Amino acid sequence: MEIDNMTPAEERVWRAFPRGQDVDFRGPAEEFAERGADWGPERTVRASVLRALLLSAPQEDGEIAALRLAGARITGVLSLQYAEIGHAVRLSDCYFEDVPVLYAARLRQLNLRGSVLPGLDAATVRVDGVLRMTDCLFDGPVRLGGAQIAGALFMDGAGIDAPPAGQPALQLNHVTVGDGLSAPGLRARGEVRLTGASVAGSITLNEARLETGAGEVALDAETLAVEGDVLLRGVDVRGWIGLRGARVAGRLDLSHARLSNPGDAALRASSCTVGELWVRRSPPMEGTLNLRRTHLDVLFLEPEAVPEEVLLDSLVYTSLSPHEPAERRLEMLERDGEGYVPHAYEQLTAAYRRIGDDQAARLVQLAKQRRHRGTLPWYGRVWGYVQDATVGYGFRPLRAAAWLVSLLVIGSVTYALHHPQPLKADEAPQFNPVFYTFDLLLPVISFGQEGAFAPTGGYQWLAYALVLTGWLLATTVLTGITRTVSRQ
Repeated sequence: MEIDNMTPAEERVWRAFPRGQDVDFRGPAEEFAERGADWGPERTVRASVLRALLLSAPQEDGEIAALRLAGARITGVLSLQYAEIGHAVRLSDCYFEDVPVLYAARLRQLNLRGSVLPGLDAATVRVDGVLRMTDCLFDGPVRLGGAQIAGALFMDGAGIDAPPAGQPALQLNHVTVGDGLSAPGLRARGEVRLTGASVAGSITLNEARLETGAGEVALDAETLAVEGDVLLRGVDVRGWIGLRGARVAGRLDLSHARLSNPGDAALRASSCTVGELWVRRSPPMEGTLNLRRTHLDVLFLEPEAVPEEVLLDSLVYTSLSPHEPAERRLEMLERDGEGYVPHAYEQLTAAYRRIGDDQAARLVQLAKQRRHRGTLPWYGRVWGYVQDATVGYGFRPLRAAAWLVSLLVIGSVTYALHHPQPLKADEAPQFNPVFYTFDLLLPVISFGQEGAFAPTGGYQWLAYALVLTGWLLATTVLTGITRTVSRQ
């Protein structure tokens, strides 16, 4: 393929390609590619020349051809649609006037480090090695949907400006990455889409800034599959993160993260399977935390980071860290947007029992019964208050003993001062105020006192009250014991 009327800059690139030599148009002083529109013809290369060079691929014996160009202004559309490029391509610190088109192309390796582009159209591209876009600046959308990258994808420090309305800023949906996706410090004004992506290594988005409009998705990663970690440490997200159905074998780390989407969900991570979820040393999310139907091995969630509303129904976790008093963990359950969620209390109880903190587990179960009481009709609530006041729903058995001792003292002192009259004076045993009170309080035990003596007046009403209270205590104790045994 011949190109006529090549400029000196283009001839230099053409001659260097067969030997894989570097062509660097950058000056000795520090330059910024975003000013590339002002670069003159001495460093301008037509995209058609680069296309012809890559497709014709001139060779020299004993040399490895490669395109290594830096600091050039590239005019026209670099169209490599459906092309197969068997050589490494490095276009670093370059300024592209038009969007490169690499749709369905196959490349050995592509390096665009530090370049400025109006966008990138590279859906379903195949890269046999590494795709590097470190420190690139894009003024439009980056389309990599369905791409297959055998090595790693690097977007460290890259910036993507606001795309046209309705289009994601970064499209990585259904991409397959054989190694990791590294994009710490990424700045995107618009949606980052990772739906259905598969990453064999880890995803790193530490210190990234993702910004969309209020109520819009900032990071959409539904059904994402990652064999390593997803690191979002220190991210600043304006919009919501969607991870529904994602599978992360390692750690999903949101330490030091700032998530803001007031009035809507900040993190939608329902139906996920994650090794560890870390939310620590972060301000509370501005928005809802949705973890419904998610399975976690470890949930590292500091109470200070819990937002005003959570959704926890059917959330399953094996371990909960850091270890906190039950009172602090219960605050999170009280913020559930669906109200009383029994499963959430059972999970928290199980987490405490696994580490041997039975006292905390009992407190959680007591809180569950009290929360459940608020959902009952009035008569159920009354009975609930009785159980709570007497035996703490069976989780505070010593309270029943305290009631019994108090009533025993009241009855014993009262009847010691005012003996009831015997029903049959010649057959009645000697009156004992303590065992008489026991007879009134304990419905299934008889010491022969209650049936032998009959109080009158107000003392008879006291006897009725003691009998009724005894039955209530017995019933509530039995209910509490049954509940406790059934949970064991």
